[in-house]
Amino acid sequence: MSQRPTRPGGGVRRNGDRKNSGSSPQPTRPQGERGTRGEDAVDLTWEASRTVRRRSLTLLGNLLRPVRARLWATLAMVVVSQATRAAGPAIIAFGIDRALPAFASGDPALTWLAGGGYLAAALITALLTAGYVTSTAKLSQAMLLDLRVWVFRHTQRLSLDFHETYTSGRIISRQTSDLEALRELLDSGVSSLASGLLFMAFTAITVFALDWPSGLIMLAAAVPMTLIARWYQIRSQRAFRASRVVSARLIVHFVETMTGIRAVKAFRKERANSAAYGKLADDYAVATYRSVMLNGVFQPGLVLTGNVTVAVILLVASFRVLEGNLAVGVLLAVVLSTKRFFSPLETIAMFYNSFQSAQAALEKVSGLLEEVPTVQPPRNPVPLPAARGEVTFESVAFSYGSGPEVLPEFTLRIPAGQTVALVGATGAGKSTLAKLVARFYDPSAGAVRLDGVDLRELSTADLRRAIVMVTQEAFLFSGSVADNIALGRPDASRAEIQAAARSVGAHEFISALPDGYDTDVTKRGGRVSAGQRQLISFARAVLAAPAVLILDEATSSLDIPSERLVQTGLARLLGGTAVGSARDTAGDTHARGRADDGGGAPQGGPPPRVAGRDEQDSRPSAPADHRGVAASAPRPTDGQEARPGVQGGRPGAQSTSSDARTAIIIAHRLSTVEIADRVLVVDGGRIVEDGTPAELLAGGGRFAALHGAWRDSLV
Repeated sequence: MSQRPTRPGGGVRRNGDRKNSGSSPQPTRPQGERGTRGEDAVDLTWEASRTVRRRSLTLLGNLLRPVRARLWATLAMVVVSQATRAAGPAIIAFGIDRALPAFASGDPALTWLAGGGYLAAALITALLTAGYVTSTAKLSQAMLLDLRVWVFRHTQRLSLDFHETYTSGRIISRQTSDLEALRELLDSGVSSLASGLLFMAFTAITVFALDWPSGLIMLAAAVPMTLIARWYQIRSQRAFRASRVVSARLIVHFVETMTGIRAVKAFRKERANSAAYGKLADDYAVATYRSVMLNGVFQPGLVLTGNVTVAVILLVASFRVLEGNLAVGVLLAVVLSTKRFFSPLETIAMFYNSFQSAQAALEKVSGLLEEVPTVQPPRNPVPLPAARGEVTFESVAFSYGSGPEVLPEFTLRIPAGQTVALVGATGAGKSTLAKLVARFYDPSAGAVRLDGVDLRELSTADLRRAIVMVTQEAFLFSGSVADNIALGRPDASRAEIQAAARSVGAHEFISALPDGYDTDVTKRGGRVSAGQRQLISFARAVLAAPAVLILDEATSSLDIPSERLVQTGLARLLGGTAVGSARDTAGDTHARGRADDGGGAPQGGPPPRVAGRDEQDSRPSAPADHRGVAASAPRPTDGQEARPGVQGGRPGAQSTSSDARTAIIIAHRLSTVEIADRVLVVDGGRIVEDGTPAELLAGGGRFAALHGAWRDSLV
């Protein structure tokens, strides 16, 4: 395998300039570079066109650099083969004007020399042509392999914000149709261009050497040819850009339709989607037709110019032969050479057509490769071999790109081993907060820390080993159930995989599958139900054994029995005990209420509170910090880094074991909240309530209202 090409130039930030306290370098947008921004534009300014062209040529140069030795060897073969090919008419002229008269005089040596020379030139041309064609094929495949792997790896490396705005259909278009256009150019176009241009150059030299007036006439043909080529270049660039844009839209629509085929059938959208696809297909056909029509003018125009030039040279040279100023052999050689000089024009025209298409494709691919991750790994990571799980938000604020602030500045501490539930309305900012913990995004201001270390200073390996997120949409890859459970620990034994499945109640249904743990779940886990996919994803998280576990609506697709199994497994996983029924726990929480004189403080000090509430709120409140956001929870005493033993949290959770894990649970179904030690109510990006479930229920605030509505729904 050749060495990996280096990434061209700088990159483009997709998430805006941010204030960071971490040590990792933050990419900025270089002046004049565009990335994927504006890639649907067809008409570019001169400056923008030059920038895009330079970026594309930089990418091409990076692809050629690892194979430059083979490239130079190939070019050497092309040069020699075209030189011997162009020598043919000169050898013929020598045979007619010199060898034949000598043969008539009884000296056959020159005739044998001319015939042998012509045969040797033809043989060398054939062998070297075969050599450079084979070498060119190897070159193109090596470059395409590098580019395909490069695009795949780079796309994986890009941050989540890029993938949330740049559709998978466009990425597929970059990997398929755009690379296919480049393949067509590299497979035959480059060798055809090189051989054609070199052959024309050597032929022109031959014509000038034989008869310079004919050479001047041939050279004059370059003027109309240049004008035709320039006309084609200007118009074809726009046509092929439009073709690439429409092709990407066509693929995007196809991918979205097939991905959402259940919704398409459920809402009977087949006819509407077919009409939309037909419109896009028609647009693509029109765009392709325009480029073909341009080539239909360009190619015949070059051929016509060549034929007219041959006719003029034949006419002028014939008069000179009649006047005795030009030998017959030279006339024949000049006419043959001129005819052969223009013979590659058709091939060159086809190459130029492929080149314009490939250039448009290369613009799109180079734009994708120009994007850089907004979440950058640190240059000098801080080692964290064994995380405890303390999560701290220090003056954190966040906004998506240059948009409005989603999370106003706040400070929050989650002690190691504590289970925290985030509740609130849809769009309140709960998932955004969790994404900051998982470092899918970096904060716009402030720092998120794990055990006192800024997440931006942790290596990717340490971060992903310490923090695992289970999302609402459990994604399974093609392969066996065991492979999917072992995704985070590929070296796990079968016994460990089965133990993880048992801990979340998945072992029974997995064992009932046709091949048990070796059953292929097929594409996207289509062989198992949504709830079963979620249980497998829970087993995956259990096996990874993170210090911090994030559950983002992870139980929403489970039925009640499955949810109870998962909650039992979670209680075991998080270092606590199993929980009872939802109704009993809710009633028990109400019964315990606040045992003190109205302050509702957990043992060891007052509970953390949040200011910024409505002044008419009659709930008892604790002092807030100067920013009007949640203050950190009370620090446990030495040796108690796990959850504080508070009344009203998880039943029986008076203290935590040394191997307890920190958990951040996002839930709309409040049955999941019952295992939490602490509840944060989020509204409009702000933490408006913070306390144990019992405290917040007794306070009669938003959590109490949400809990009451949930209890009513159980009736």
